[in-house]
Amino acid sequence: MRRAIAGLALIGLAISIYLTFVHFADVKPVCTGISDCEKVQTSDYAELAGIPVAVLGVAGYVAILASLWMRVEVTVLLAYVAAGFSAYLTWAELFEIEAICQWCVASALASLAIAVLATLLALRAPPLHDRTLS
Repeated sequence: MRRAIAGLALIGLAISIYLTFVHFADVKPVCTGISDCEKVQTSDYAELAGIPVAVLGVAGYVAILASLWMRVEVTVLLAYVAAGFSAYLTWAELFEIEAICQWCVASALASLAIAVLATLLALRAPPLHDRTLS
């Protein structure tokens, strides 16, 4: 399961790096025509406190990858934060921006899948009091 989480985090990281490039290079994102990535990427929701959301995505996915060498609870916490933030951004796309970005949807699905897998991994882990430090 850790490999699946790592694979999904790498996909999310690649998407976030691409969207970070789009932001700083000031180019239009590649879209399928069924979504309006440009409208989403230029909206007020594309930044949080002056930081591009894509940069936060890069940091989040790197943190999830790093957490795979830590206690499973760290991975679960980061995965839940990522999924929750992605849910908020999806809400903003649907109800505030009134446009969908295919890259954002793919990232949201990756973070949701990571949260599910991290939960399953945590449920399989022995209780904290039974773990030994190595």
